[in-house]
Amino acid sequence: QVQLAESGGGLVQAGTSLRLSCAVSGRAPTNIAMAWFRRAPGKDREFVAAINWSSVFRNYADSVKGRFTISRDSAKNTAYREMNSLGPDDTGDYYCAARTGYSVSDYYREALYEYWGQGTQVTVAS
Repeated sequence: QVQLAESGGGLVQAGTSLRLSCAVSGRAPTNIAMAWFRRAPGKDREFVAAINWSSVFRNYADSVKGRFTISRDSAKNTAYREMNSLGPDDTGDYYCAARTGYSVSDYYREALYEYWGQGTQVTVAS
């Protein structure tokens, strides 16, 4: 079984940066892909960013391109997400997710991710 644990959320001011981490534990497959999803207040959960096992493929939602960077440290079994130029619209609960394999055609599909963290809250004050 694979467990995911997010950390790094909190209250920040608009225009600042924040880094979220997702630690993977348990018997994770070697080709595990990682992703971040977000649920803004009153909205459905949406895709934010994804990265494949080798870090060759990284994909982002249009709303965060150029501001967010997803990365991973396979030696530490940890994924990261750097968020820059944060705005009030970035407020929400951020979830780390993982799946076996990766496809450039469906990396954004929530239903394909097998493992989920509990989420970490990010609040951006204007």
